[in-house]
Amino acid sequence: MAILALSLTSLALLIWIGMLLFWGQFWRADQRLGAESWVPLATCPQVAVVIPARNEAELIGVAVRSHLTQTYPGNLQVVLVDDQSTDGTAAVAQAAATAVERGDRLTILPGTALPAGWTGKLWAMEQGWRYLASQPTPPDYVLFTDADIEHDAASLQQLVSKAECDGLDLVSLMVQLRCESFWEKLLIPAFIFFFQLLYPFPWVNNPEKQTAAAAGGCALIRFSALQRINGLQAIRQALIDDCALGAAIKANGPIWLGLSTTIHSLRPYPNLHSIWTMITRSAYTQLNYSPWLLVGTVLGMLLVYLASPLGVVLGLIWGDPALVLTGLAGWLLMALAYWPTLKLYGGNPLLALALPLIALLYTLMTLDSARRHWAGQGGAWKGRVYSDMG
Repeated sequence: MAILALSLTSLALLIWIGMLLFWGQFWRADQRLGAESWVPLATCPQVAVVIPARNEAELIGVAVRSHLTQTYPGNLQVVLVDDQSTDGTAAVAQAAATAVERGDRLTILPGTALPAGWTGKLWAMEQGWRYLASQPTPPDYVLFTDADIEHDAASLQQLVSKAECDGLDLVSLMVQLRCESFWEKLLIPAFIFFFQLLYPFPWVNNPEKQTAAAAGGCALIRFSALQRINGLQAIRQALIDDCALGAAIKANGPIWLGLSTTIHSLRPYPNLHSIWTMITRSAYTQLNYSPWLLVGTVLGMLLVYLASPLGVVLGLIWGDPALVLTGLAGWLLMALAYWPTLKLYGGNPLLALALPLIALLYTLMTLDSARRHWAGQGGAWKGRVYSDMG
């Protein structure tokens, strides 16, 4: 048994060494877009912001106001696609525009019924796209963003400058999620960490690499790039729509994905249940609804994240110094990899050592996501339930 334990902890240690050295430097969390990214442009492209919204009255006012008060010197319009809300979302958005005297920049489109074969958010985005494409002068860029995102006043300047200066078809930012409650502080930074692990940002940003992803909360896309893929049609069934969109755009041109500290999600996750629901909505989708990938993922998570701390505990119990040292080395490398993302969120350094426990919770969420899918409850969101649409 001791030999088996030492073999597993040694394998986990080798995996972490390999990921730190060779997996796209994902753990550095250094792909950022800050104030220095703004470069004055000879001409400022026309930009349209498209916000899909369904029952977002509580947060939409702040989100709309943040767009209408941008310092961007070019032509800017905001299109809110009200996806059949029943809580007065459109009225709150209009009131916010009136309050900042920017009502002329806001267009509210009443969303139509969801067609077969579409997810709700993508259908709302598609309606915004079709509206813009029908205009006599379409915009140069479309910024897709969520109804719960508050943008810094200079964010659009930075996004457009990055796209123009680097010739990018897509510039996307993983916005800073809310991290205030106990459960948010424990689990949210790890969500960002795992996303970077799945899609190493330096690889996403390398045109020579096939890895592609985007963050749906903030995605600035060149209008001509959207035309090439015929809007959102190609990904209309995708539940993980942002990564599907990133892949579709990168197939035809360069993209860039980074982290933001100035664009914030207002969505609260005050308890474990709220985060659990958010993760289970799409975790099994990420595995393409494959039982075999589910088994492999669970076994992989147990090996990569739990073998090291268990090795330390068992080594201490059995009086096996080699097992203790090997497990401790893997555990510390794991914490080292997690620290830059945790620091980004102002987390306590000691939480880096809690990554095995956090990973166990995410593994349980993934299993529950599969259970919900098999029970016909997969992809429940905003009053709609989506199953495997492929």
